Amino acid sequence: MLSRGLGVGLLLVVLVGVGTFLPPSYAAESSTAVQQSHRLVIQMNKNDTDLQDQVLSNIVNLQKHYGLDEIEIELVAYGAGIWFLTEQSAFKARIESLMLQNVVFTACGNTLDMIAVRDGKRPPLIEGVELTQTGLARLIERQEQGWSYLSP
Repeated sequence: MLSRGLGVGLLLVVLVGVGTFLPPSYAAESSTAVQQSHRLVIQMNKNDTDLQDQVLSNIVNLQKHYGLDEIEIELVAYGAGIWFLTEQSAFKARIESLMLQNVVFTACGNTLDMIAVRDGKRPPLIEGVELTQTGLARLIERQEQGWSYLSP
């Protein structure tokens, strides 16, 4: 009886000892999963209402999938896609609603400057749209910061 108890005790010591020698990456993988925040930057450079509608639906689906607090989303519009973020956008109400859910919409200043030269004035943007001087540079910066990138 004593030898059986000794064997069980020795087995426990061996198992505990093995656990202390596991590589840190394995220990981290086997511990309770830590919730990770996700970040996505989306390019909008097309004036295509079907595409724009799809992108807005994708944003909502991602928020439902990950949860509002677990995903950061920024959409950067430039070129022909700039009209998506103007007061005349067919999606103004949906964009304003998503802004209330912390989705960031950013317009390219270079594109707006080119329109101002051509038309004599900049198109008015939806209130709350942020500005960056160069839309493409903003996309690069976000990717360099580790954001996932979507070009629909």
